[in-house]
Amino acid sequence: MNIFRLSGDLSHLLAIILLLIKIWKTRSCAGVSGKSQIMFAMVFTTRYLDLLTNFISLYNTTMKVVFISCSIATVYLMFVKFKATYDSNHDTFRMEFLVVPVAGLAFLVNHDFSPLEILWTFSIYLEAVAILPQLFMISKTGEAETITSHYLFALGVYRALYILNWIYRYYFEGFFDLIAVVAGCVQTVLYCDFFYLYITKVWKGKKLTLPA
Repeated sequence: MNIFRLSGDLSHLLAIILLLIKIWKTRSCAGVSGKSQIMFAMVFTTRYLDLLTNFISLYNTTMKVVFISCSIATVYLMFVKFKATYDSNHDTFRMEFLVVPVAGLAFLVNHDFSPLEILWTFSIYLEAVAILPQLFMISKTGEAETITSHYLFALGVYRALYILNWIYRYYFEGFFDLIAVVAGCVQTVLYCDFFYLYITKVWKGKKLTLPA
């Protein structure tokens, strides 16, 4: 644990809480990609199966349970409780175009050919691209609500902080995980254009709009 990882975890948690608050307070999931949320639920569920086999620390276990619970709760709110507000007309990204290739890659490129390791690798690869349906949805509608923009920005900050965490661990602990680092860099790159628009528009009080 170091300051970058802790800050990254808190930023990640903040992003999820912001999204849940947005959906619950407005009683609507308009502007949120259900396909991205399904994939994030898949990410946390497959990554944290080691909850059943290993105990690292109370912090580690608590965060894993919270992330799994919140991701499932988000999917429930979107597809059950507030299903009528879900904008399926704009959430049209073909999720299978991400999940299937990622699953195949996880079988081919992993640290160890075992069920838990393959599922962990799958979660790492899938997280790198899970935000694409959300970004595609925003580009299709041409705009994003401020709270949704804050959610995406917090997710991007989480990933950027984790890159700093990996740099720190490499220099001070000699730890380097090529799979996690490459996937994390890919994910961060996907946020770059959004970061620029967020900083130049949302921070100045303007509504975020993206080119169609």
